[in-house]
Amino acid sequence: MLGANVMWGLMAPVAKMVMAAGIIGPLLMTDFRIVGAALMFWLYSLMCPKESVPAGDKLRLLGAALIGIVFNQGCYIFGVSHTAPGEAAVITTTMPLWVLLLSAVVLKEAITGRKITGIILGGCGALILVLGNLGTAAGGGNNIKGDLLVLTAQLSYACYLTFYKNFIRKYSVVTLMKWMFTFAAIVILPFSADSILSARWHDVTAGEIAGVAYVVAGATFVAYILVMIGQKNLRPAVVGMYNYVQPVVATAVGIAVGLDKVTGMKIVAVAMIFWGVYLVSASRSKA
Repeated sequence: MLGANVMWGLMAPVAKMVMAAGIIGPLLMTDFRIVGAALMFWLYSLMCPKESVPAGDKLRLLGAALIGIVFNQGCYIFGVSHTAPGEAAVITTTMPLWVLLLSAVVLKEAITGRKITGIILGGCGALILVLGNLGTAAGGGNNIKGDLLVLTAQLSYACYLTFYKNFIRKYSVVTLMKWMFTFAAIVILPFSADSILSARWHDVTAGEIAGVAYVVAGATFVAYILVMIGQKNLRPAVVGMYNYVQPVVATAVGIAVGLDKVTGMKIVAVAMIFWGVYLVSASRSKA
């Protein structure tokens, strides 16, 4: 879990630096991540026990691919291109809050007063971070737009976890990922054909290629495998706590390379989000 979250934390500054060159934009980066991960999971599935997926479940996986991958990863990559890596990583920590809120509304799961306090606290912290950073970060050209896109990515993934809560337990992670990434690739490629054809591929540097390879192979494929191992050996509460590694890594790298900077408002927002997520994670549900 530590390895997976370090990889995810590094993804924001790495993707930011690759896209800063102007050749590989957010849409192409999303293409690389989705198509590359689909190919790698299909290759990996050849070494795993085969699972048969009926046509009806494949249709449900198409819906899961739209909200769990296309909207999630698309909004995240576009958001990172407009905001600072540290802010993007901090906003990703709000995802458990949205899962809890949607579970209460959609699945009618009972929640405690402590969890409600955590949702409010974390939500206010996210709003402060989104609305209170008018271009204060060194790496963002439009911080509000970027922060809102990253927040939308978390809400999209929270919808996926809520609506497909029981369905995703039906198959192994490898089977789910290979079909979801495949459907996501089929959906997104037609919209990005012009970007693929018009890109100045001969100007892409070795460093940018290495960055894309890291996002695809490390922050997507390997990270998912590491999470699978971690989830089988750790309690859910412990797994959730490793999520705090992401903003620490992203902010540290962002500050080191000049893509981010520390502000008082950001410190307050981070503290509120962390405290809100802690209250949600540590609280027990009502019987």
